[in-house]
Amino acid sequence: MKLRITTVMMFCITAIILLTVTCGKITPPVNVDIAGKAFDNLSEYNFFVGDMKNLEPNDGVLPYDLNSPLFTDYAHKLRFVWMPVGTSAQYDDVQSFDLPVGAVLIKNFYYPHDFTDESKGRRIMETRLLVHTEKGWDARPYIWNEEQTEATLEVAGGRFDITWIHYDGEENGTNYVIPNKNQCKGCHEYKGILTPIGPKAKHLNKDYPYADGAKNQLAKWVEMGYLAGCPTPDEAPKVAVWDDPSTGSLEDRARAWLDINCAHCHNDGGPANTSGLLLNTEVTDRTEMGLCKTPVAAGRGSGNLKYDILPGHADSSIIVYRIASLDPGVMMPELGRKMVHEEGLELVKEWIASLEGECE
Repeated sequence: MKLRITTVMMFCITAIILLTVTCGKITPPVNVDIAGKAFDNLSEYNFFVGDMKNLEPNDGVLPYDLNSPLFTDYAHKLRFVWMPVGTSAQYDDVQSFDLPVGAVLIKNFYYPHDFTDESKGRRIMETRLLVHTEKGWDARPYIWNEEQTEATLEVAGGRFDITWIHYDGEENGTNYVIPNKNQCKGCHEYKGILTPIGPKAKHLNKDYPYADGAKNQLAKWVEMGYLAGCPTPDEAPKVAVWDDPSTGSLEDRARAWLDINCAHCHNDGGPANTSGLLLNTEVTDRTEMGLCKTPVAAGRGSGNLKYDILPGHADSSIIVYRIASLDPGVMMPELGRKMVHEEGLELVKEWIASLEGECE
């Protein structure tokens, strides 16, 4: 009899719990298939709670930012990382952290209607996922609908016209390009393997305004259990913020811009390593950085100029010629933009103009 009563009581308790969960609308946890299945809709992952366009992160979905972010036709970005419970990334001083299988990097690209007042609303264009599956990293582009209620998987990418009020108060716009799945490897390749770019110590070593208060991101990752083997932020590398003179010298800021915009290819393990031009901030050899360096291959891409960087002469430097170009056969970076980053270009030109020395 006691067993029957206990069984009935257990049934009632279970029913009460289920009723409470249903009525309380408890948010389901993040849903990621590490075997490799890509969901058709972004909402199926449960990365965000409430109205999805608000990009309010679910439990365990941690926002992060970079000291100097990649330029993508003036699009703004909101980044998040999620890892399975009980797992963590392994710290590295130079390379991207070794994130565990099941980890997901979530990057949302959007345009505020008015760059001077984001309270006027925004248009989210896409969400790019990098999912660490059992077979390696998998790139998944999701395109948002006009209603901003859902984003759907589009492996072929897409193009969309977008306009906004720019920082100067004038209307600006572009034909925004969402890369296809295969093009992602063009930037996210290191030694032939698809690899994340952003989660490096030097990019993450900054404070972030979390919901529970501002904190250094490296320290927050450690606190969350998302990062192992990390030193204190004071002992970790840190790049300058390209448009903030208080964070570094003119050279520091120019090199930070070149690092995030160019060094994903121009590094010793990147697709452009055969060029001999290495633009990651760890490089100290001035020739490898491009100073007085002649290109490996001349032709249209060099603009008939002699040196990658000619000290004191920005407009006679190949690197400036290619950053300023929109010609698909000339421009650098090759992917991810249809516009020139005018402010970044001016920073690089100012740095080159400040350099002293003669080329033989």
